[in-house]
Amino acid sequence: MQAPISTPTVHIDLGDRSYPILIAPALLDNPACFASLPAGNTALIVTNVTVGPLYAQRLQVTLLKQYKAVHVVTLPDGEEHKTWQTLNSIFDALLAHACDRKTVLFALGGGVVGDMTGFAAASYMRGVPFVQVPTTLLSQVDSSVGGKTGINHPLGKNMVGAFYQPLLVVCDLDTLKTLPARELSAGLAEVIKYGPIADLVFLDWIEANMDALLQRDVPALAYAIQRSCEIKAWVVGQDERESGLRAILNFGHTFGHAIEAGMGYGKWLHGEAVGCGMVMAAELSRELGLVDTAFVQRLRTLVQRAGLPVIGPRLDADDNAGRYLDLMRVDKKAEGGEIRFVVIDGPSHATLRAAPDALVRRVVDACCA
Repeated sequence: MQAPISTPTVHIDLGDRSYPILIAPALLDNPACFASLPAGNTALIVTNVTVGPLYAQRLQVTLLKQYKAVHVVTLPDGEEHKTWQTLNSIFDALLAHACDRKTVLFALGGGVVGDMTGFAAASYMRGVPFVQVPTTLLSQVDSSVGGKTGINHPLGKNMVGAFYQPLLVVCDLDTLKTLPARELSAGLAEVIKYGPIADLVFLDWIEANMDALLQRDVPALAYAIQRSCEIKAWVVGQDERESGLRAILNFGHTFGHAIEAGMGYGKWLHGEAVGCGMVMAAELSRELGLVDTAFVQRLRTLVQRAGLPVIGPRLDADDNAGRYLDLMRVDKKAEGGEIRFVVIDGPSHATLRAAPDALVRRVVDACCA
């Protein structure tokens, strides 16, 4: 019998679909991390061409202590590959290896790998179990937690997918050692967002520890990931399918998704677009009379310190604001063509608000180069 593991754990409370998030170094090589998973003969690791050579074999060796066969499918890397075609390559591998309903999928990589693996798990044989093994900061603090899965459509990000919870999330802090600096900064955008929407004390902590986070100080990263997951767990536990409260987790994402779609997926990293989008959402909050200029400047400074852009790109030479509006009308929070934005309306509190097009145009014009 495997010895129980002792590591910081955050629990997602969803009744019979609850699961733990393990956060510590050296988890990939520890079979005890995976001992609670249901019995089965086969596992499939889904990874990409960047992460696979670094970690796939290590995870495979660990899982072979539990499964008779552990197969690996390697996807191309990048947001631009979050498509039907790439998703189908996961189904090709599952069918080629005659994987059954008890096959467990393991998403080893960042948010793109996690989203597509989860969607494949939700769809294959109408649902097979899967595990998130996120290797980027962004995926450890956000996309691996909460059960959102999916792919992009040329007209909108994450517009095709399903809510499907993993059995387990394993955040091995050692994987962050090989993360490129640009990817680390992108992950910090999702860390920063939790402060304005839920915990100003955490925002203070992020400001005080930004240099340590950028230097990959392990205790600082561990706390940032744990606190981020605690906040997300609290939100998801109350609103799993984003019928209300969970929408606040999209602070900065409406503008950010427009940037990603308008520029072409992969030109800016998701976290870069979200970082800039948070500045734009803060400016919209100010225009609505909900926050003051000092708050906007505070957030802008913090996003910039994280190494993220704070000036939005031009998406159209003739009518830039109009292009943003068109793209944001296909955002999942839009209703009846009316765009709803996550805005800050008080200390550690966010809400959804509609805003007149003229005001949104003013914000876009003020925040773009």
